[in-house]
Amino acid sequence: MDKQISVYTEESGQLRARVVRHAAIGVIKYGLIITLTVSFIFPFFWMASSAMKDDAQVYTAPPVWIPNPAHPENFIGAWSLLDFNRFTVNTVFKYAIPAVIGTLLSSVVVAYGFSRINWPGRNILFAICLATLMIPSQVRLIPLFVIFKELGWVGTYLPLVVPTFFGNAFFIFLLRQFFLTIPTELSDAARVDGANEFVIMWRIVLPLAKPALTVVALFTLLNTWNDYFGPLIYVNQEAQYTLALGINRLRGALTEVGSQELGFPYLMAVSTIVTLPIMIAFFFAQKTFIEGVSLTGLKG
Repeated sequence: MDKQISVYTEESGQLRARVVRHAAIGVIKYGLIITLTVSFIFPFFWMASSAMKDDAQVYTAPPVWIPNPAHPENFIGAWSLLDFNRFTVNTVFKYAIPAVIGTLLSSVVVAYGFSRINWPGRNILFAICLATLMIPSQVRLIPLFVIFKELGWVGTYLPLVVPTFFGNAFFIFLLRQFFLTIPTELSDAARVDGANEFVIMWRIVLPLAKPALTVVALFTLLNTWNDYFGPLIYVNQEAQYTLALGINRLRGALTEVGSQELGFPYLMAVSTIVTLPIMIAFFFAQKTFIEGVSLTGLKG
């Protein structure tokens, strides 16, 4: 009887130890997740909070976390100070959407050729394609500018959009890795039924590659939405400005009209509005986005 009690006590102690260890791991894990979440959200919170402050609250020490009184009219005042509606149209319809379409079309075709079709020199050409990633953009800047200037494209969005239709080495690599995870038996069965490579790619491979395509689209959208350097080099008229250039122009406009006291809140107000669409897009596409990122590294 005493032996049974001893065994029961020992098992109970081990069970309690496992429960405590499991609880401790859970606390550490979720504590780390919450800490990282707060660290990522805090910059946006500070930006949105600063957008509703006045000059006195912005430069107060210690800092004012919640504006009192709040000035939500800063959002309307900052957005209407320049033609940000036109800047948004330029960014979305003249740059972002064409760049996303061009990147998807070109990268998909090249990645499919590298992953699903056997042809001589495929691996060598793929290695050369990856090697282009090591060329800094600054090295290509002047030669490309000279070429686009000779073509008469400077002052338009063509230098920013046309190159996207010739593939992106990083996205080609990413899509190739995902295409390699799709069973080749599906393509073989389609070939037996008489399907050509274009039909196989369009009707079999691409529907299964939606997570990877979403990753490419979101990355391209993010890059074009936040791009400042490219439009700065090739766009030279204010009517053609993107949102990134518009924010920089706003800083100069506030100085010109003598509204330096509203400079920081106005800049934060416009920056908050510009940041929101990207955050909303990622929020709704995060499941597919994370799935695409995780699956593209399964097979090399």
